[in-house]
Amino acid sequence: MSGVYGKCFDPTGVRHGVPTYPWRLAPDGLATRRQLRARGLRPGGQPIAAQAMRINRRTGSPRVAYLYRVDCALPVRPMTSRKWGALALAMLARQTCPACGVIYSYCIPRSLGMCVLCAYPTTPTPVPDQGGQP
Repeated sequence: MSGVYGKCFDPTGVRHGVPTYPWRLAPDGLATRRQLRARGLRPGGQPIAAQAMRINRRTGSPRVAYLYRVDCALPVRPMTSRKWGALALAMLARQTCPACGVIYSYCIPRSLGMCVLCAYPTTPTPVPDQGGQP
């Protein structure tokens, strides 16, 4: 057993306080939040059953993914019409420039806080080549 594998293998939970398995080697019946969501489930308030751990080779710090029991997971709550409406309004706010009020088909960059045309008004627009005509 390698040293890294030994640090990540603690099925009794003595060292880390919760059963710990190496990355991708957790037993069947346990899943991460993303894996539960892919199955249409959610943790549903259950405590963490175990964790999957791997050691980052570059920094030496561990990366941890919490695992939940699949048999205790609950189905995902369906989206209501009000939730869909709130999501649509939030996306509309992210796509609308606060400076000029134009609605774009993409989200406005948060780093600029406004559309590119409003953020850089003096940048010249490149003119396409006219095919060699003077």
